[in-house]
Amino acid sequence: MTNAVRTGDTIRFRDSPCISAFAAVGGKRESEGPLAAKFDLLFEENTLGELTWEKAESRLQRYCLDLALKKGRCSPQMLDLVLGGDLQNQCTATGYTMRELDAPFAGLYGACSTMAEAMGLAACLAAGGCVSRAAALASSHFCAAERQFRTPLTYGGKRTPTAQWTATAAGCCLVEPQGPGPYVRAVTFGRVRDYEICDINNMGAAMAPAAAETILRYCEDTGCAPSQFDAVYTGDLGIVGTRLLKELLEKEDMDLKNHRDCGLTLYDVRHQDVQAGGSGAGCSASVLCASVLPALQKGELNRVLFLSTGALMSQITFLQGESIPGVAHLVELSAGREEGE
Repeated sequence: MTNAVRTGDTIRFRDSPCISAFAAVGGKRESEGPLAAKFDLLFEENTLGELTWEKAESRLQRYCLDLALKKGRCSPQMLDLVLGGDLQNQCTATGYTMRELDAPFAGLYGACSTMAEAMGLAACLAAGGCVSRAAALASSHFCAAERQFRTPLTYGGKRTPTAQWTATAAGCCLVEPQGPGPYVRAVTFGRVRDYEICDINNMGAAMAPAAAETILRYCEDTGCAPSQFDAVYTGDLGIVGTRLLKELLEKEDMDLKNHRDCGLTLYDVRHQDVQAGGSGAGCSASVLCASVLPALQKGELNRVLFLSTGALMSQITFLQGESIPGVAHLVELSAGREEGE
């Protein structure tokens, strides 16, 4: 009997893979936020001793991966595969991280949806017997992202109220076929959706339709409702995208009362100058590994839906006047292997 059963866009596991270890690393802005005490490591200087922002992000990733390996009591040589990505052109932050690590590597680009994509793929491979231990890794760096997608920091441009602050953060988790929880119960890989948003400073609106559709497809495939979960995390819609997500789901007669957004969890939008909230591939990755997985491990949460949302544009498509497509991948997590049966 196969361990994975597919219904629609959702893959459910009979024998759920486990997340055996996880770690979260952040920078200066994250050290000033409400989750600061939950991070494994925080830096007061976002250069991390490197000469460029891009090198600093690779160093951030390596610290995060090393911490996860240490907590999982394993070496890089014990990894069958590393699935990871970032926001830099051609995933160079992760590529340069992996050149120092002797382990098989599959680079991913899902923009801010990368962490759920990596974890979902790792779970499928573990459940299918293809890996005995895989690492899911994602990061972003505010300064590197601003230079690539918008304007260099020295330009001093004023940020719009709908803009979101790219997290200088990374999250990493190790996924194995067996072991103590938390567990990956199911995965729904999202479809690309385009709401015809062309404003590069309004990522939340661009990603919200994809998040809404992935939630609806998961519920249709499984027969579960959001109310059956302790929380539904999205990452990272911010103020604007969160409002739009709830409006879209209300039209489908779905009330998302237990919703939490990673972009509004990582930072305090009332006291930190982050405009509409946080974003970046490292945003949902760090919230997952600093807050969600520890709460599941301690039994503070029992069942959670975790979505990472991504805006699939580039600086070139933006300059060409293209709209911004979005995608959202969903992972169902539980504290116990039998939760939700």
